[in-house]
Amino acid sequence: MFFSKSGGVQWMIVGLGNPGSEYERTRHNVGFRAVDLLAGKAGVKIDRAKCRAFVRQCELAGQKVLLVKPQTYMNSSGEAVSLAAQYYKIPPERILVLSDDVSLDVGRVRVRGDGSAGGHNGLKSIIQHLGTQSFPRVKIGVGAKPHPDYDLADWVLSSFTPDEEKALSPAIEHAAEAALEFITHGLQSAASKYNGK
Repeated sequence: MFFSKSGGVQWMIVGLGNPGSEYERTRHNVGFRAVDLLAGKAGVKIDRAKCRAFVRQCELAGQKVLLVKPQTYMNSSGEAVSLAAQYYKIPPERILVLSDDVSLDVGRVRVRGDGSAGGHNGLKSIIQHLGTQSFPRVKIGVGAKPHPDYDLADWVLSSFTPDEEKALSPAIEHAAEAALEFITHGLQSAASKYNGK
């Protein structure tokens, strides 16, 4: 059941990724995996089609949260995020985005209060559609390109090796925990507990 439009939701947590089974285990889809983990903690599935996304309202750590998985493909993620933000009346500072980051080693997590897109097209789209870069995010390391000539698009759409998956599993758990820490105790607490993990 949806809370009312007039502000029943306190936070929006967005996992970034591409829809479709062929992308499920790629580097670009770790945001989907982290937000699915949060849904599991709440005992729900993110399966309601709304605002060009799959969404689900739930309670996490005593907060009313809207979990969002944009279905626009990564480069247009901002369309779904802005539509949901407008519909549920959620300001940018309460939109927490979980995304992959090629500048972090696989298994590392970083919490940020705001910042540029850093070359990430999903974040770039969100910044463009919200009209601000002042929204928090939890970045999940997926590792750098193996060599400079490797195409970045090919890299982020590649799958993890078995060894990388072993390092990634706790990182996705840490990212989900960092999101919960952020919405309950704020940026500083989440950053001090999870940055560099």
